[in-house]
Amino acid sequence: MELIDLEINDKIAVITLKNGKVNAISQQVITEINNALDQAESAEAVVILTGQAGIFSGGYDLKTMKESSNSAVSLVTAGSTLARRMLSFPFPIIGACSGHAIAKGAFLLLSCDVRIGSTGPFKIGLNEVTIGMTMHQAGIELARNRVPINYLTRSVINAELFSPETAVMAGFLDTVVEPEQLMTTAMTTAKQLLTLNMAAHHNTKLKERKGCLNALDIAIKIDSAMTITV
Repeated sequence: MELIDLEINDKIAVITLKNGKVNAISQQVITEINNALDQAESAEAVVILTGQAGIFSGGYDLKTMKESSNSAVSLVTAGSTLARRMLSFPFPIIGACSGHAIAKGAFLLLSCDVRIGSTGPFKIGLNEVTIGMTMHQAGIELARNRVPINYLTRSVINAELFSPETAVMAGFLDTVVEPEQLMTTAMTTAKQLLTLNMAAHHNTKLKERKGCLNALDIAIKIDSAMTITV
């Protein structure tokens, strides 16, 4: 794989984004993440999704988003479909947020079961409205699923970006640790999650998220017919 790294050891799969300085989410990145998830599922592994030091992901590849509305819609649809897969994945997914997580980067965090952030001068959140993009329906549903109601307008409609510490209150992270502790904490969490009965974990996940998953299915169809300009 060219734009991510994948290591699977002792039923823990570490997927590391490495697509340039902002870890842009392109069609190829989405394809490679899906391939990595295929391998993790075959290995019955808990997944850790992380980025480079200082950057988790700055969002969708802007070159593709600006190419044409059709290109933008295709990329957003693929990204939303990936998010739905992550939310229903048979094994736990941990987001180890190594820095900034903007737009699709933040949506990836909203799609993980456990989110661990790194302290630092980082911004986390949904900036679509700031850059002139009307929020897609699937994005709204993803935010509704994890962002507390008192932060939903601030996040989705007002495009507020949060520090890692405030991102915990806003629903994008569960906890924050020092940068040098990020992967150690993620690995410890993965080992704890390996003690779960995975069939029970998956079945309970599907029951608890049934409403969100159904809403995402509808939203993805709606979004496939929209027009996107950035």
